[in-house]
Amino acid sequence: MRFFLLINIFIMIVAAAFRVQAARIKDIANVRGVRENQLIGYGLVVGLKGTGDGKNEFTSKSFARMLDLVGLKLESNEIASKNVAAVLVTAVLPPFARSGNKIDITVNAIGESSSLEGGTLVQTPLRAANQQVYAVGQGSVLVGSSDGQKVHTTVARVPNGAIIEKDLDVEFSSQKMFRLTLHSPDFTTAARLAKTINQDLAGKYAAAKDSATVDVIVPFSYEGNAVELMANIESLDVHTDGRAKVVVNEKTGTVVIGEHVRITKIAISHGNLSLKVGDGKSKDQKGDRVAMVEGEASVGDIVKAMNALGVSPKDLITILQNIKAAGALQGELEIL
Repeated sequence: MRFFLLINIFIMIVAAAFRVQAARIKDIANVRGVRENQLIGYGLVVGLKGTGDGKNEFTSKSFARMLDLVGLKLESNEIASKNVAAVLVTAVLPPFARSGNKIDITVNAIGESSSLEGGTLVQTPLRAANQQVYAVGQGSVLVGSSDGQKVHTTVARVPNGAIIEKDLDVEFSSQKMFRLTLHSPDFTTAARLAKTINQDLAGKYAAAKDSATVDVIVPFSYEGNAVELMANIESLDVHTDGRAKVVVNEKTGTVVIGEHVRITKIAISHGNLSLKVGDGKSKDQKGDRVAMVEGEASVGDIVKAMNALGVSPKDLITILQNIKAAGALQGELEIL
């Protein structure tokens, strides 16, 4: 019963979404070049309560090198502390990051440490893919918990734990042209996006290059003030489009249906149930469960009809697969 309620909820949600369909440009596209960058570094967490790596070779060598930097010379074979753990540190560098800003970092144990709880990450350079250092991380690590229980003690966070050391040199305001990239490529949406921008700017400034790309030339009135231009463009609403698609999750019994999916005339017989789409009469056999859908039907109509017959999640998914195999489902069927 709970499944059938979920199906109805999904149908209503999808139908409501397609009735509106308008989305802000900032939610469906991004400006090419304006993106985040991933950072990574190798470091040490100290101050653990006997939950560190112990005699791990690379941890001992790293600890010896760190002590050397503060004036204490020791050989790595002389170090075997269970209060130290080797970690990989990851972070995301936001677009237009500026020196002195702080970002969150994630600390991941890579040795034999059983817990990073209570430890402190010591100064760790964070590099981008070009091997340049963009930030330095340090601070007390926080291990996540659920209902008061520590759930994964070898991964921790350090909020605002890294300081950005280098500006990202991007001249944005003086650019003469921008390229917008759709998150979900679609020719119809790209054409509508370009048309919407041109109508707002009262000129031919935007052009769709392909299903994912729209180029925008900066008008003379916005020259040197591209930030205001992009703020204006991002707030515009565009009626998005997309492929007809049905997504089913066999594990959970979830079915999500797009509005544009249609089913042509077809008769379905599955066990003791019968369903017919289109003109004609369905003969009711004794003990059978029978449903009729007049004319062309959407998958939503089919699901509602199956719902009324009390079809199980497994049977529903099987029926949708067979409808697709018969060539009657006009759209894409994705099985998760």
